Amino acid sequence: MKRRESKTANNQTGRRMGRVEFKHISVSARNPFAGWERIGVHALFVAFVALLAVVCVRLRIPDFLLGAAHWPEGLLLVLATATTLGSLSGQIPAQNVVLAALVVAVIAGAVEVLGAITAIPFGPFVYNKANIGPWLFYPLPWAVPVIWVVAILNARGVVRLILRRHRHARNYGWWVMGLTVMLVVLFDLSLEPYATQVREYWSWKPTKLASTWYTTPWVNSLGWTVTSLLILLFVTPALINKSPVKKPPTYHPLCVWQLLSLLFLIGTTLQSLWAASALIATQMVLVLVLAWLGPRATK
Repeated sequence: MKRRESKTANNQTGRRMGRVEFKHISVSARNPFAGWERIGVHALFVAFVALLAVVCVRLRIPDFLLGAAHWPEGLLLVLATATTLGSLSGQIPAQNVVLAALVVAVIAGAVEVLGAITAIPFGPFVYNKANIGPWLFYPLPWAVPVIWVVAILNARGVVRLILRRHRHARNYGWWVMGLTVMLVVLFDLSLEPYATQVREYWSWKPTKLASTWYTTPWVNSLGWTVTSLLILLFVTPALINKSPVKKPPTYHPLCVWQLLSLLFLIGTTLQSLWAASALIATQMVLVLVLAWLGPRATK
């Protein structure tokens, strides 16, 4: 009896020890690249800020550092897109981010081609290939769909920051879409004087309506509204964060938004486009205040 009890006790002890040892066994190899994604996003953002500073100086001194080259503006747009997508991939799966960017670029590119050929829905305009860069395919410059990607994704990020305390509201999704459209239209109103009067990326043809926004017909804002809403209807499912884990607010879209707006503000101010400068400065302050109050209200 004693031997059986001793043997049973030894077996039970062995099983307990086995369970204890099993808890210390690593079930997955450590990821050697853990943390490098965040470093990469930060590096892209630093590069974006540095090149933005150079581009801003070149608005005042055109031959600063790089002579009469046009590629710094194109590279700045690429970096803005890269840092935007990199930051967004920290919130939702990377494949969703890529899908969302492709949907925005394809729909926006198709509408821009339609606008360049038929003047619908933005009004009659012509791209200046010498300044805006080579065609993606005629008559669409490669930079135009990329501008839409930066505008849509960062505007939505800023709106989510503003509405953070209302994220459990019943109509939260519709509010996000509506306010995102409004911010995208504001982005275009800030961009147009810079693109047409300062950098001459494109030009607008006269219309029957005498009233314009620095030669830009007001129907262009209606076109941006409809196109933005159409894009958001298709792209929103890919951008929804389905993870139950609550994440802290991200200020990256706000930073990109404010920095690009600062570029437009400097350009229009140097050209004495005071109404445009006033609009840009007002929307920058308004967006900053609302985005600052949104997360604070949840504490």
